[in-house]
Amino acid sequence: MASSEAEYLIAHKKQIGRRQKIVTIVSMFFFFGSMVFRVIPAIQQASQPKPAIASASFEPGLQQQARGYELVLQREPENQLALEKLSVLRLQLKDTKGAMEPLEKLVKLHPERQDYKTVLANVKKKMGE
Repeated sequence: MASSEAEYLIAHKKQIGRRQKIVTIVSMFFFFGSMVFRVIPAIQQASQPKPAIASASFEPGLQQQARGYELVLQREPENQLALEKLSVLRLQLKDTKGAMEPLEKLVKLHPERQDYKTVLANVKKKMGE
């Protein structure tokens, strides 16, 4: 009986080994398959040309930022950073008249800053045209 028991154990180990190989192969197949299904759409999306975004789509965001700086200036009317950002945003929105007020205030608060004077002069020149 000892030899039949040993044969059984050997056959059982071989059977377990085959099952492990099958499970490993199937697992690897599904793993790599899932990777392929994730990578292919990403490659396709990356290869498609991106549509050009019109600058008009940024305007609501710029206007919202400008309103935020206006709120800051209501609390702190001499906030240099808020005045700078507000004037820049208004110039980006092509609101030269609106950019004049914060620029004039910056020049009044910081007369030593030549860059403020230059930008204000350019804006006045643009408005004169």
